[in-house]
Amino acid sequence: MSSEFYTFGPHKISHTGVFYTTQLSFAMVNLRPVAPAQKVGGMLECYHKASSLTFTIQDGPESGQTVPHVHIHIVPRKGGDFERNDEIYDAINEKEKELKKNLDLDQERRDRSLEEMAQEADEYRKIL
Repeated sequence: MSSEFYTFGPHKISHTGVFYTTQLSFAMVNLRPVAPAQKVGGMLECYHKASSLTFTIQDGPESGQTVPHVHIHIVPRKGGDFERNDEIYDAINEKEKELKKNLDLDQERRDRSLEEMAQEADEYRKIL
């Protein structure tokens, strides 16, 4: 990693929570996942023994975006993880509202510890 932090909208993301990078993007573990194992696709679907993936793209406040930067959530899915399949979108919206309400942009986010996020990112680096 070339930097100690990555910029995600107004937030600084520790390099320890980033598990994949390209010249134009990076993949990081989520501060507050909607479902267990909300991660980046294909190989991780297998890793989490999921049968499908839900992709959501948020670009702009009306999309539910809480960080002013386009971003994509990739959520591995399993049969029965929600009573009705489309409830995933309600869960994403609720988590985003909760995060926006509780997030003070002037303070470090503390929902998950850096150690927990770094450990998760280390696991994903091994399979990617």
